[in-house]
Amino acid sequence: MLLLEQIHPDAIALLTSAGFEVESLDRALDEDELIERIGGVTLLGIRSKTNVTQRVLEAAPDLIAVGAFCIGTNQIDLHAAAERGVTVFNAPYSNTRSVVELAIAEIVALTRRLADKNALMHAGVWDKSADGAHEVRGRTLGIVGYGNIGTQLSVLAEDLGMRVLFYDTSDRLALGNAHRCESMAGLLAESDVVTLHVDGRASNDSFFGVAEFAKMRPGSLFLNLSRGFVVDYGALREHIESGHIAGAAVDVFPVEPKKRGDEFVSELRGLSNVILTPHIGGSTEEAQQDIGRFVAGKFRDFVVDGATAMSVNLPGISLPQPPNTHRLILIHRNVPGVMATINGILADHKVNVEAQLLGTRGEVGYVVTDVSATYTDEMLDQLRGLPETIRLRVPS
Repeated sequence: MLLLEQIHPDAIALLTSAGFEVESLDRALDEDELIERIGGVTLLGIRSKTNVTQRVLEAAPDLIAVGAFCIGTNQIDLHAAAERGVTVFNAPYSNTRSVVELAIAEIVALTRRLADKNALMHAGVWDKSADGAHEVRGRTLGIVGYGNIGTQLSVLAEDLGMRVLFYDTSDRLALGNAHRCESMAGLLAESDVVTLHVDGRASNDSFFGVAEFAKMRPGSLFLNLSRGFVVDYGALREHIESGHIAGAAVDVFPVEPKKRGDEFVSELRGLSNVILTPHIGGSTEEAQQDIGRFVAGKFRDFVVDGATAMSVNLPGISLPQPPNTHRLILIHRNVPGVMATINGILADHKVNVEAQLLGTRGEVGYVVTDVSATYTDEMLDQLRGLPETIRLRVPS
């Protein structure tokens, strides 16, 4: 197993205790570096800066699963992974609270102009003035993207006395007194603070730019703790410099340094009323520990019994294994007649099925079969040789 980007030690401890041989690196690898290292790797753990491309997958014949020790999976070619029978897991909930707390802290800091006050104090200037400083109570927060993070932020913001609006392309249940907006334009026109919490799908590329900033209220604040590529930061700078946007906080960027200490380049540098953080929304010890344990547990369960619950690219299957049985896991192309063919081969070899569960997702099927009789190499070769077979696994 290869873990990259400084995965939490609890993940390594869990996997080692489960019998995995773990190699851990504290940095990301670029595509060529990963191709050089991926040979012989069965399980790969990454965070947000390592890209698992089709080229990487083609160089990894032994790879059976990739774990994204983070929320997003847009750094992984999910379709190419599914085509090769490589299961992908992530941690969709583990760092939610950490991201929300950072958003709350930045909203308060921007509303109270704490960055300016801090800079003046370090320069030896005492400026005890209330000019431009406000309470968050009574102000309107507009949340774009009302998923796991957006909903929890909604609840905490209301606890602080904020009025909450949200916009989401999916039909989401409003929590508390939050109000759903029918359009993003309507949300932008009413909000004192706009914060983005959208996912990394390709359709979100550059969806917030010149037109959207122009629709925001004069003197409002802007936050992006979602994905760097969803925002035109050049347009944000223009609206900051013109005074139309009073301040911003940004945690994610289209291009980010690969490792600690590398130079960070952005058009937002040098703006005193912009808080810049190095993609640390989920970077708390609590979140990283939870993520490490969660994804490591998914790896363990997948290897031991083939469980794919919460996989992001293959059907989610979890089947308790009856005692005194042998388990076969077949990933196949989702076409009619596959199950009949599989069970026909088992019957030809006098193998009785004790339990079986099939799940499909798009073009891929995932079937777990528990049999009582000992299987033969000939039977396994027949299953592997089926034109529909992508990968056959026999957990030890």
